Amino acid sequence: MARILRVSLFFLALSLSAQVKVQLGPARLVAAGPSEEHRWGRWQFPSLEAGTNGELLLFVHVEPDSAASYGKARKIYVSTNNGRTWREDPGAPKRPYGLLLPNGERLRTDTVPATPVTQIPLPTQHAERVSYKTPFQLYLLNDLPSQLRNIFFQRYTTRWTPESHPLNDPEALRYATGGLIPQIWWGDMKVLKDNSLVALTYPYYHASQPSPYTSAASYRSADNGNTWQKIGHILYNEPDRRRDGFTEPALELLPNGDLLAILRTTDGNGIGPMYKALSHDQGRTWSKPEAFTETGVLPRLLQLKNGVLVLASGRPGVDLRFSTDYGQTWSPPTTLVPVPDKSKIQADSCGYTSLLPLGKDRFLIAYSWFTPPSGSKSIYVREVRVRRTT
Repeated sequence: MARILRVSLFFLALSLSAQVKVQLGPARLVAAGPSEEHRWGRWQFPSLEAGTNGELLLFVHVEPDSAASYGKARKIYVSTNNGRTWREDPGAPKRPYGLLLPNGERLRTDTVPATPVTQIPLPTQHAERVSYKTPFQLYLLNDLPSQLRNIFFQRYTTRWTPESHPLNDPEALRYATGGLIPQIWWGDMKVLKDNSLVALTYPYYHASQPSPYTSAASYRSADNGNTWQKIGHILYNEPDRRRDGFTEPALELLPNGDLLAILRTTDGNGIGPMYKALSHDQGRTWSKPEAFTETGVLPRLLQLKNGVLVLASGRPGVDLRFSTDYGQTWSPPTTLVPVPDKSKIQADSCGYTSLLPLGKDRFLIAYSWFTPPSGSKSIYVREVRVRRTT
């Protein structure tokens, strides 16, 4: 039976790959790190944003991969010719980018510096977890001091203005690690057809779970992001319990009005698959998560106007997959970064990518490459064109 299933999936992948034609543009170097740079966390984690008047922004993380780095500045590069050339521009973040709201404002989540635990009175610890050999102390969100129950944003009207909003979730947990309490609310935000906003965010810990696995939570705003209400979640309840949980969810609004989520499970316990889940009610409830790849971190989704759905992920390497049936089936991966040894999943790239549409059938992908011909860790962008053939 297993052999029949593998053969069936093989021919299904071949059938889907025949429905799209993929053209890869040249890999364009944006920035190369110092020649001696080989440490994890620096010169990686690229993030693309669309500005105004055709300006594209690319943010690059250059600090250690640590809660102590939250709120620190990143390198910023700008392109005005659809990603063909780039220049460093520290002033670019002062200009508008991020999610365009129905009222014309721009909104983006803000990563503020983590708070030292020595500066606040801590409540009774609810639980503890260990991930990547690092302990995390978990506290009920509503037991924490009021200043530690907020989520943070930057809003652009005529300039960027910071703002914060309280979260009220009696079942939510917030963590401390390394003597710091981060207040991060990361994930994708989308504008729905009724002009409300929906966000699928992480990290999320739910107090009802017997063990504090990471999960994802969905939130809704009916007032352009000024207030948020938790409406649903995707809890990690897999039978094998091998993973730390679901994290790094990607969210996309499909043409039929459904929401698609793709979630990571690769963690300190080893390689884990990506899962997919659907919501037919704007994020209030989700289908049972289903594993569909062998591995993948920070999945990124992009619905093109020609009907092709794009999925980027990595580790090992960097992969692109395509779907023409709203994410039910996916093409075989198109690999952008060579993987000489699949057992070394952090040796070729951080695996974190970013996608940005250029047209109805074109997009840019940004990614890191740890061992390029130049010899130092580098950030690349590449234009990709994908067309439906049926």
